Amino acid sequence: MGFIQDISPILKKTELTFLERYREAKEVYTFIFEKETDINWKAGQHGVFSIIHKKISKPTRPFSVASAPEENMVKITMNIGDHPSEFKQAMLDLTPGMKISMRGPIGPLYLDERNPSLLIAGGIGITPFRSVLKQIELAQKEIANPITLLYTDSNKSYIYKNELDEIAKNPPIIIRYLDSRDDLYREINSFTTMYQEKGIYYLAGKKSMVDSVSTYLKSQNISKRNIKKDVFVGYK
Repeated sequence: MGFIQDISPILKKTELTFLERYREAKEVYTFIFEKETDINWKAGQHGVFSIIHKKISKPTRPFSVASAPEENMVKITMNIGDHPSEFKQAMLDLTPGMKISMRGPIGPLYLDERNPSLLIAGGIGITPFRSVLKQIELAQKEIANPITLLYTDSNKSYIYKNELDEIAKNPPIIIRYLDSRDDLYREINSFTTMYQEKGIYYLAGKKSMVDSVSTYLKSQNISKRNIKKDVFVGYK
């Protein structure tokens, strides 16, 4: 039943009105859209977005919704380099009032608050976890189990850092900023030693990062059912 609930929103298409964009870091941009009243999602899920203001060869891409459900907006953040794909160039061409379409949001990367949680973000993979942690902050409810975010970025850009630092003032939430795989595995070992199969492990980032960390967790006797992951594709 949970699986059906997670994927059924993909059948619904909504048009979103573009409001603004701004730069988070050198090659990282955030796009803000008006939140329609009938859009609902669980923090951590992703939408399937389509360009509708111009014809391009591949008009549809998935992106995590970086905003929390209680925020009055739909926020997506993406890497855009010097030679963007057609899709990302079309995103840069948006002006206020223009629209894109979205199916969803969908996906399994939402928090199970019954267990200690380890959130592992690689680079732009922080976007779903920004939603998860912001939702906790806005809900202002007591958290029974600890939540640890390991945010690894070799460039040390750490987008959303100011926001995350404010959220981390909530005692059950711990955030570690890392810039090497060795440091990441050291922090993972600390968590797995403490919680093992009681913990739920959430991974988001490039496929190579998600695959390698997932393999490492399994080598530490973490069951596949305790690992939830979201792979970010298409970095052009």
